[in-house]
Amino acid sequence: MLEITHLIKSFGTQRALDDVSLTLPQGQIVGLFGANGAGKTTLMKSILGFHPYHGQITLDGAPITPKNISRLSFATSEHSFFPNLTAAAHRDFYREHFPRFSDKRFRVLMDFFELPAHKPLRSFSTGQKNQFEVILALCQGADYILMDEPFAGNDIFNREDFYKVLLGILEPHETVLLSTHLIEEVSDFIGRAVLIRHGKIVGDVTAEQLEEEGKSLTAYIKETYHYRNDRVLRVLEDMSEEDRL
Repeated sequence: MLEITHLIKSFGTQRALDDVSLTLPQGQIVGLFGANGAGKTTLMKSILGFHPYHGQITLDGAPITPKNISRLSFATSEHSFFPNLTAAAHRDFYREHFPRFSDKRFRVLMDFFELPAHKPLRSFSTGQKNQFEVILALCQGADYILMDEPFAGNDIFNREDFYKVLLGILEPHETVLLSTHLIEEVSDFIGRAVLIRHGKIVGDVTAEQLEEEGKSLTAYIKETYHYRNDRVLRVLEDMSEEDRL
């Protein structure tokens, strides 16, 4: 179990994460939702130890250290691979450093995304680079797979097909924490939604709870964020009023 307790992260005088507590058992697909700047990326990078923070983050009760960090993987559109190496060379590197690396999953996903194995990553398009980040994160052998907007630059059909593949390949012990703005696309694939706003967790609901309440994920998010349906109309009316003056 990945457990986050009273997590606080500040950048200068600005608090990016404000007393965040969250528990992620193994075997879940969790959507992490929030506006730009809400704290989604900061939360993931704090879990991985990229940011210093106040509070506690533990994995099965133990602090995250070099001894257990391999149980976490990360896919980010910022890219964390070696641009001059080929995909095949990355596979060999990961094999050497991660004993649980899955050759079978790597092969299947490379075929699925139709990525070339023997070209340097610098020659990949942005969408292909993001796809390859996802492949490495899923093949590392981690129990917790963090994905931060992993499909920028990919078309809707590629994304939808991948979600279906993801459901088919994940093992019962694997948990995915997926940060995305594509709410409607992932609503049928996640089992739980966590909402973050201004650095605070403001919502945490399972798909079963939403179904029991007869709510869609989008409706739940709008309700939680107190979304105003008239906000666009008000802006247009204000613009029209200024034009008349």
